[in-house]
Amino acid sequence: MNTARLTLDPRRRVAPVPRRLFGSFVEHLGRCVYTGIYEPGHPTADADGFRGDVLALVRELGVTTVRYPGGNFVSSYRWEDGVGPVDERPARLDLAWHSLETNAFGLDEFMRWVGKAGVDPIMAVNLGTRGTAEAVDLLEYANHRGGSHLADQRRDNGAVDPYGIKLWCLGNEMDGPWQVGQRSATEYGRLAAQTAKAMRRFDPDLELVACGSSHLGMPTFGSWERDVLTEAYDDVDLISLHAYYQPVDDDLASFLASAEDMDRYIDAVTAIADSVGAIRRSTKKIMIAFDEWNVWYQSAAPSTPPSGEDWPVAPPLLEDHYSVADAVVVGGLLISLLRHSDRVSAACQAQLVNVIAPIMTEVGGSAWRQTIFHPFARTARHAQGTVLDLLREGSTTTTGRYGEIDAVDAVSTWDDTTGEMTVFLVNRALETPAEVTIDVAGAQVSDIIECVTVGGTDLHAKNTADGPDHAAPRPNGTARGADASVQLTLPPASWTMLRLRATDTTPVIG
Repeated sequence: MNTARLTLDPRRRVAPVPRRLFGSFVEHLGRCVYTGIYEPGHPTADADGFRGDVLALVRELGVTTVRYPGGNFVSSYRWEDGVGPVDERPARLDLAWHSLETNAFGLDEFMRWVGKAGVDPIMAVNLGTRGTAEAVDLLEYANHRGGSHLADQRRDNGAVDPYGIKLWCLGNEMDGPWQVGQRSATEYGRLAAQTAKAMRRFDPDLELVACGSSHLGMPTFGSWERDVLTEAYDDVDLISLHAYYQPVDDDLASFLASAEDMDRYIDAVTAIADSVGAIRRSTKKIMIAFDEWNVWYQSAAPSTPPSGEDWPVAPPLLEDHYSVADAVVVGGLLISLLRHSDRVSAACQAQLVNVIAPIMTEVGGSAWRQTIFHPFARTARHAQGTVLDLLREGSTTTTGRYGEIDAVDAVSTWDDTTGEMTVFLVNRALETPAEVTIDVAGAQVSDIIECVTVGGTDLHAKNTADGPDHAAPRPNGTARGADASVQLTLPPASWTMLRLRATDTTPVIG
């Protein structure tokens, strides 16, 4: 039996929980849009063609923002193709995913969909094959109240009120050789700065995201961030990070510890951004938009799109079916994001439906929750208030990739308006349970509200359309204690959420 001791002190506050941390991502890729969120003729479809069963699951998932329309797709996308009468919209070849884009779903449909889903939009602009002028045109169409050509066009298309989109991504993965319109760091940084300046002439309060490295293993990682921010530091607010995880060489122990990599990635980019700021003698802090992250089995289904003369409409692509182990990893990655809430102010799990997604659909049929749905939904719902700087000590476990690490990873949030404290924990040891003691400093615990666990049994179990709840969270009855100490047992390779109610939030330490 491993052991861990956690100390929670309400005075050790990291930052308020950023609600945008629980974002998602919708790209015109595979079946994410067509037969995912949009399927006219489906038994649950509304008048706009939006699947009602998917909308219900999106609301249950607790998504707060959705990034659109890409992703690689955006780098050759003409946003004008997706507005106006649907029967007059041109079909285009999508060079990113070798598909035929019908443009039946575009900006106006997306904005109606986010309104029904109750989420905020994050809009990406094409800086691959297009540039500043097209980005400003899109901004005018979306956000100007009226009286100009593009704003009046939006009004004629049925959206009288401006969309008021505030968070914008300046391109996507512009360092990647797979990207249509790949650029050098200096070229991209100058274009991003130029585009940002122009967009701020329309609205100085926009939040703008510059592209960071596509992943930590890129050969230009580090120098890319430095060079882009050298050009654009004064003009952008955030820089993006992307990361996907899968087991390598069947090393499940390292896979369960994927949050170690995310921690290091965030810390490295933060340090690089701060170094550029220090050189510029700037008091401004560049924040992090971790706007693509998830488990993705790229080795099983490479991201290279199909080729040849066939350009199908919405072909099934990247439809990973997730296991219990994948859900435990997703829970751990959410712990990392919360732990860095002082610098990570936005994040998007990629993607929302069908494509490496927590929600799966059958064409004309059912929609169901994948295993990774559950830790995301529970965290989005119950991570409220402020993230605490949680002190950890205890047993370690060995991984091939990261060496000796804490067997138990954890983070806590504290809502001092309701007195509710939530602790999220992952036991990263493959075969050994962990006995955890939580010292609740300055908070007299009156009640254990809930304790649920994912994992600890068959790590390879998956949810399906016929068995959608095989890997749902189950009650963990080991949680016990009150006042200033709580104990619980974590099964091996598991994610757990513990909710506590406190009656006294007055700090008592020191």
